[in-house]
Amino acid sequence: MSETPPNTLQYRFDGPEDAPVLILGPSLGTTWHMWDRQVPELSRQWRVLRFDLPGHGGAPAHPAGSVTELADRLVATLDELGVQRFGYAGCSVGGAVGIDLALRVPHRVASLALVSSSPRFGTADEFRQRGVIVRTNGLDPMARTAPEHWFTPGFAAAQPAIVEWAVQMVRTTDPGCYIAACEALAAFDVRADLGRVGVPTLVLVGSDDQLTGPAEARTLVAGIPDARLALVPGASHLAPVEQPAAVTDLLVRHFSLAWQDTLHAIPAPQSVPSVASVPSVSAPVAPVAEIAPAAEQPHPSGAVRPDPYEAGMKVRRAVLGDAHVDWATASADEFTADFQELITRYAWGEVWTREGLDRRTRSAVTLTALVAGGHLDELAFHTRAALRNGLTPTEIREVLIHAGVYCGVPAANAAFRVAQSVIREETTPRD
Repeated sequence: MSETPPNTLQYRFDGPEDAPVLILGPSLGTTWHMWDRQVPELSRQWRVLRFDLPGHGGAPAHPAGSVTELADRLVATLDELGVQRFGYAGCSVGGAVGIDLALRVPHRVASLALVSSSPRFGTADEFRQRGVIVRTNGLDPMARTAPEHWFTPGFAAAQPAIVEWAVQMVRTTDPGCYIAACEALAAFDVRADLGRVGVPTLVLVGSDDQLTGPAEARTLVAGIPDARLALVPGASHLAPVEQPAAVTDLLVRHFSLAWQDTLHAIPAPQSVPSVASVPSVSAPVAPVAEIAPAAEQPHPSGAVRPDPYEAGMKVRRAVLGDAHVDWATASADEFTADFQELITRYAWGEVWTREGLDRRTRSAVTLTALVAGGHLDELAFHTRAALRNGLTPTEIREVLIHAGVYCGVPAANAAFRVAQSVIREETTPRD
């Protein structure tokens, strides 16, 4: 297989060359082989295209930091292949890609199936925490816990070969690409946009899925105008692997019926710009809606620019975490509210958003300044922020050692106690 360019995805085709194209999108930590059991039946009617996420399944390690970027790479791949209209089924993050496609290039999506998916995957803090753990400990903690998250206990006990396949699949993923995918899921939230999904949609979920279970599935069905729910008994998160026959039957029926009504319903525009096998078992991008600024402020150059509050709040949440920001803003009263607004607007909206330094460097500078000032409470949550921004525990240690020379040994000694406690808490794999 030739090298995949950074703006496209690694893929494979199965089925007749002249059949309509049906795309199957994978879950985080898996490869296109998670769909192996569906392909023989689906490829009777469709030209099945499966793709790997960056750094998964031997795909080149070109990290994608958002679901939209993943969708853009898929569209660029389809453009190169000359595929204009297609059906799409995706599992978990693959489902998120499908929702993004249905929102931004609806004229290309004939029908949609969302498997074990959600309009928002847990909380942003949970997925950024995963990134911290992987950056510190590698993928082994994720690999070891994958089977219990992906399969029901009975299935895992009865199918040790599949359990080992799952563990190895995660273990051989590129860590940087896995972390980037976690960041993409942390930022993904389309709950307010579901009403704009205008294609027939099947929402399929395992009855025992503990990651994106029936509650998340019902949220999708309630929000998407033309959606129906299919609950697969005895299946967890990787329902296509655990209950292959049931999932295959549901997909065949959905795409056979829904696709016929929509395949030629919406004419394509004149131009469309870009946006290990499973073991056997018995256009132009649509413009983003802009938030109206609270006020407009004159720039020193004389130009008018938006108020930096919204941008500051976005960066503040990304760096410090939703839990901390929610606590800080909820705790604000008439006396402190103006100060919280000032922090968001100027510290985060004016300084942290500047392009001169990346967030890793800003975290290193911030830690040093807090050591110098003896601000241990702030040092604790900025140590968490530094881990989120990509600093490793080793790099944080070196920052504190360096600060000890210039800020004083007692200051660094106190800082080490605080940082060590935070790092232990943040980098210990969860069971």
